[in-house]
Amino acid sequence: MTRSPSLIDKQVMWNRLVSIVEEQAQTLQRTAFSIIVRESGDLAAGVFDTRGRMLAQAVTGTPGHVNTMALNVGHVIAAHPVETMKDGDVYITNDPWLGTGHTNDFCITTPVFRSGELVGLFACNAHLMDIGGVLGPSQSTDLYMEGLIIPILKLVDGGAVNETLMAIIRSNTRLPVETEGDVYAMIACNDVGAAGLHAMMDEFGIGRLDELADHIVDTSREAVLNNIRKLPQGTWRSELTLDGYDEPVLLRAALTIAETGIHVDFTGTSPIVQQNINVPICYTLAYTAFGIGCVVARGIPNNAGSLEPITVSSPAGTIVNASKPAAVVARHIVGLMMPDLVFGCLRQILPDRVPAEGAGVLWGIIASGPRTSPPRADDQYRVGIITTGGMGALPFRDGLSATGYPSGVRGGPVEIFESMSTLVFWRKQYRTDSGGAGAFRGGLGQQIEIENALDEPFVFYSSFERTKFAARGGGGGHDGALGVIRTSSGERLAGKGTFSIDAGTRLHIESPGGGGVGDPRRRSREAVARDLAHGLISADAARDVYGFDPEDPGCRTLTATVR
Repeated sequence: MTRSPSLIDKQVMWNRLVSIVEEQAQTLQRTAFSIIVRESGDLAAGVFDTRGRMLAQAVTGTPGHVNTMALNVGHVIAAHPVETMKDGDVYITNDPWLGTGHTNDFCITTPVFRSGELVGLFACNAHLMDIGGVLGPSQSTDLYMEGLIIPILKLVDGGAVNETLMAIIRSNTRLPVETEGDVYAMIACNDVGAAGLHAMMDEFGIGRLDELADHIVDTSREAVLNNIRKLPQGTWRSELTLDGYDEPVLLRAALTIAETGIHVDFTGTSPIVQQNINVPICYTLAYTAFGIGCVVARGIPNNAGSLEPITVSSPAGTIVNASKPAAVVARHIVGLMMPDLVFGCLRQILPDRVPAEGAGVLWGIIASGPRTSPPRADDQYRVGIITTGGMGALPFRDGLSATGYPSGVRGGPVEIFESMSTLVFWRKQYRTDSGGAGAFRGGLGQQIEIENALDEPFVFYSSFERTKFAARGGGGGHDGALGVIRTSSGERLAGKGTFSIDAGTRLHIESPGGGGVGDPRRRSREAVARDLAHGLISADAARDVYGFDPEDPGCRTLTATVR
């Protein structure tokens, strides 16, 4: 027996959906083989109505995964109309333009049936460590060099796994066991979500999600629009310069606020490049919407309704609207800079709510090499771990240090990285003086030192930003420190490339810091003393930048007090 839920019921069920998809995401994280999923949470999970509208997303996950997943289910329904779906079906794709923007992310969608009727769909995304293609994250020059490409296909048909498709997946990866294991973990996590949905619908006596879905989407959309209508209307512009490869990349944005929503146009942005930092428009939208949402949609659940008022456009062929077969596997290099770009627009009208620029791009460490000495071709490792830089300061607090903003991907434990390779981390600590000075200091980057335990070289793949153009401070705050990659032999390495690190040579990675906000001389004496006592700033910076003399008796007493 079904009934029409009350408003209170709808709110409770809405919260229940959020809990269900969080359990779904946690299931994926705990059963995944890929270290970046298991340890760093590079995934997304969500529930959708039969129209393909995202109703709830898991807290565990990244904006890039979540906000592209919000579009992906619509593509699945377009390719496989709901009237053709049946209980036990599962769909898969890793097409960058239909999924998350690059081929390493698989997207799995599972329809849910009750009494023979489709009531909703669960979806998840996850990053797989290897799906073929060239090894280096900076080596591909077109899509076809970036590994296996799967269009939207039926992976499971009425409960029967498509063994042919699974064999193709296994045969196109250097890590067949891990890759197949990740696929099954994704299928399982959707099943956990479906079980939770059935239990909720049984408890509240509803047979369909339509009324609840309309409530969620309409309420969220109106809440965001109400916030937008409080802002001044007009158009504001900003630009950002990135390292790029052979020459810098220029990003330009024109952000227009109207009663109907916020639109960002990227006309004037650099064209696509031969290398793989091009961005499909779905990923551009994902991080643009996230950046705007941080300012105008705080506290409002992220779903199809809250995302609807935020739109983007860019001429075809720009680096943020790349078309096939552009190389896109490192699309995060540019895509993760969208929040800082739109913050440059919003800062002009909301200076008290917008942070200074931050490190932005994750400083992921990817390495490969032999497990034995002398090397054996059949016994090689390939590992990746996420490391991070500093977040820009806010006008009312310091930026977070070593934080994966805006991606949300957590830094992975070095012990796991070491256990899966022959590499040793000799150092991993905050990088002194890397946060931009200010009344509120930018977040610090990290110092990392790595060496091979074997008497063999290893290969290091760099794909970094902020090595030439620092995160800019605001309101008199200083820029954050540039990122640096070097070796113990004195060689300076480029921010993007593939490098062989000789046996006995240590690799030094210094990730960038975030920009500061406000005049450093206005920083509280207690805060400067605390930073100095904890090694976050040097004595020279305390004296020359902050006007705090460590040798002054009063300053020395204050430093000792806060230590």
